[in-house]
Amino acid sequence: MDMFVIPALASFSGSASGTLASIVTNWVTQRRKDRARHSLRATSQREELYKTFIEEAARLYADAIVNDKSEVSKLVDLYALIARMKILSSDAVIEAAEKAARLILNTYLSPNRKFVDLPDLINEMDPLRDFSEACRCELQSSHAR
Repeated sequence: MDMFVIPALASFSGSASGTLASIVTNWVTQRRKDRARHSLRATSQREELYKTFIEEAARLYADAIVNDKSEVSKLVDLYALIARMKILSSDAVIEAAEKAARLILNTYLSPNRKFVDLPDLINEMDPLRDFSEACRCELQSSHAR
């Protein structure tokens, strides 16, 4: 009887270990795919958020240059985008976004500019440069991972 038990036991243990190895391999592979999918989705969300912020900030900045009065409701969307960034983004991106928002607010409070002033204004500053650079650095570091 011992002659039949040992080969059967060896066959069973080999089959069980092969099945277990297959299950563990599939689990690890699926987990890596899920992580990569999650990372791509998070990056895509941040890219869309940054794009929306840039569009809104540029629109408000252009309005602030030629108008000295703004309604608070115009600025609410900008600050809502910054609040969303506080959930998804790095501190550098948030600081740059807040700096751009303060610049827009200060521009509303400053005297209006005329169309002839625009070339000098464009040469002296880019209101979203720091924000764009912080976003680029963050997105590049997330792609490197």
